[in-house]
Amino acid sequence: MKFVVRSPIYDSEEIALPAEATNLAKPFNGTVCSAKGDEYKIKNNIVDLLTEEKSYTLAQSTNHWKLTASMYEDIWRVRSLSLLTGEPFPVEKEQQLLHKWIDTKPGNKYLDVGCSTCLYARLLKKAEPKSFQVAIDFSTAMLEEARLKAEADQADVLLIRADAREMPFFAKTFDGVVMGGTLNELTDELKVLYECRRVIKKNGVLFMMHLIQSESWYGKVLQNSAGWSGIKFWTVEQSNELFERAGFRMEDQMTKGIVCFTKLRPV
Repeated sequence: MKFVVRSPIYDSEEIALPAEATNLAKPFNGTVCSAKGDEYKIKNNIVDLLTEEKSYTLAQSTNHWKLTASMYEDIWRVRSLSLLTGEPFPVEKEQQLLHKWIDTKPGNKYLDVGCSTCLYARLLKKAEPKSFQVAIDFSTAMLEEARLKAEADQADVLLIRADAREMPFFAKTFDGVVMGGTLNELTDELKVLYECRRVIKKNGVLFMMHLIQSESWYGKVLQNSAGWSGIKFWTVEQSNELFERAGFRMEDQMTKGIVCFTKLRPV
C-alpha cells in the first residue's frame, strides 16, 4: 500500500511513500519529496522526516544509544510490567488487553507513537496481517532495532523518524493510535496528545499505557529522584484530566501497581 504523509515543512503538501519501504524482508533505500521539492532520505526502510534535532532530556537522550535500543525489549520490556505492578504480568497479558481494546481490522491504519522497538505495531500486524501499521520515534537506534525485530516477526511496518509533537500526517488518518510507556518521558505531553487527537479518526481508539504516581513513601522517593532525568508521573485523576484537555474521553481503564492502561476515544 502506498502511504501519503504530510510534508514536515509545507503542511498542505503530500509526500507519497513507496510501498517497498514497508517490505522489511528487502532493504530499501531512496529519497522522497513533495511537489515543493523538499527531500527526505529512506535508509534501510526507515523514512527520516525529522528536519530539526530538538533538545532532549537525559531520559530521552538514552534512547539514542544503540546499547539501550538493543537491551530495551529483551531485557527490560519483557520484565518491566511484572516489576512495576508487583505481580506476574507477562507481555502476553498486555497483548490480550491491547487486542481487546484495539479491534484491528483489515485495511485499517494504526499508529504506534514513540514506538521504541515497535512492539505494539508488531503485535497488531500479527493479529491482522491486512492492517497497515505505522511506527514513529525520534531515535534512529530504536527504529533500527525495531526494523530487525519486525523483520524477524515477518510483520511489515512503516518506520518513520519523526517528532511526535509535529507528526507528519494529515488529520483523521488513523483508525487507532497506541502509545506504550512514552507519555512519562515527554517534555510536551499535552502537545503530543493534541497531535494524537488530530491524526485519529472520529471513531478511533487511543490505547495508552503509562506510569502513575506511587502511593508508597519509598515509591514516591524513587519517582521524585527520577524527575531530574525528565521523567514525569501523574495521579490517575491528573492523567485523565490531561486526556480530557487534549480532546479525549476515557472509555475504559485498568491500573495495576503504578501501571495504568487507558482506552480513549476522541470527543
